[in-house]
Amino acid sequence: MKSYQQSGLARSITRYFQEYLPTLRGMSRRTIQAYRDGMIVFLRFFSQDCGRPIDALEIGDITADRVTRFLAFLERERKNGIVTRNARLAALHTFSRFLLTENPEYLLPLQQVLGIPFKRGAKVAPVEYLDQAEIEALLAAINQKSAAGQRDYAMFALMFNTGARVQEILDLRVCDVRAEPPCQVRLVGKGNKARLCPIWPQTARLLDRLVRRHNEGAEALADRPVFLNAHGVAMTRFGVRYLLQKYVGVAAAAAPTLAGKRIHPHCLRHSTAIHLLKAGVDFATISQWLGHSSLNTTMRYARADIDLKRQALAQVFPEILAPPKGGAFIFRDDGLTGWLRRL
Repeated sequence: MKSYQQSGLARSITRYFQEYLPTLRGMSRRTIQAYRDGMIVFLRFFSQDCGRPIDALEIGDITADRVTRFLAFLERERKNGIVTRNARLAALHTFSRFLLTENPEYLLPLQQVLGIPFKRGAKVAPVEYLDQAEIEALLAAINQKSAAGQRDYAMFALMFNTGARVQEILDLRVCDVRAEPPCQVRLVGKGNKARLCPIWPQTARLLDRLVRRHNEGAEALADRPVFLNAHGVAMTRFGVRYLLQKYVGVAAAAAPTLAGKRIHPHCLRHSTAIHLLKAGVDFATISQWLGHSSLNTTMRYARADIDLKRQALAQVFPEILAPPKGGAFIFRDDGLTGWLRRL
């Protein structure tokens, strides 16, 4: 196997993805993959801008002027919006801070990179969610006579029940489900933070039936994913999105308002949050329920429904609004970008 002499930048990228992001920052696999994809685009641009192969790039090639040109390239050539542009810059800021800890001799150019501001004016898309009639129509559109239909019904019912992220549902294992009272599931969210979420007894029965069918005639495997595809392996995010679009298409006949909405799996999480708010659940509880890192994230759901705005402010600022009282690394032939893709 052909190997390459690593540049200083390549060695830093190796430690960044193998040690810093997963261990010191505790980032999830999905977040690291997003950082990886951004890094590949970044390295390709830098290689062309410098006129050298990617594996020959050095830390000194990272300058504020070059990063500024890269950001302009994203908007002009790749047609990226402000949100994506700012996300790429945030990832470069994180990488630059990491480089500073290991390479203080590059203090000035890296500080100049950190000084590049985010662009203002990004449009915030409205929170799309399903109302009660739309949720009922979606679940009713699933044919539970087949094994696949029973799996899909249990999966979407669980997503509405818990407000979990799609990846949290796909990562759910048999040992994470408690079907006996008190019924609950253990979800692992961003930063590998685990939380317990209560589920309805009906949902628990659906999951229990699904798990029993998977393990029928075979040794029960506690680490086995709960939701499997037709090939007996864990379902993918693409598969969930495909199934949701299929059932939304069927449900639109009973709930025509679905046809005018852009429904994606995260909308089910939004729906849970909105319905919890309307039920009078306090923001702190919802924040813990959904696995949010701060109340600010939960607060944005209050903007989705005007009736919730005053309640939201009263929950977050009660004292203000209350009435007065009386390893080893080898590059293969495809080099650094090939390694990043295999990460």
